[in-house]
Amino acid sequence: MYKKGLHIISEFSVKDPMILKDCKKVENFLNEYILRSGLSKIGEVFYQFPDSGYTGVVCLTESHISIHTWPEFNKVTFDVFLSNYMKYNDDIAEKIHAELLSLLEATEINTTRLNR
Repeated sequence: MYKKGLHIISEFSVKDPMILKDCKKVENFLNEYILRSGLSKIGEVFYQFPDSGYTGVVCLTESHISIHTWPEFNKVTFDVFLSNYMKYNDDIAEKIHAELLSLLEATEINTTRLNR
């Protein structure tokens, strides 16, 4: 039987735009969190734009995590979708969202939670 999973779609604002130019910091955080949470990574792409922000997508057997940064606007868009097919993952999605906010010293501008 299909069990809906949590999809969090969020926009953040940061005080220090330099933190949005550090792709490796977020890439390392996500990879460590995925491993620690028992999620299954099947691929990833992170691209650091020259002297600007970055974009990253991590594909999981449970679905995906993506982040896009715009240091010139102090903005971040982020989403995490984790299915509950094999195990309940809603709490993990919430924790990834909260810990990324903390890591980036960010403030939520707009967040939507969908069960799908």
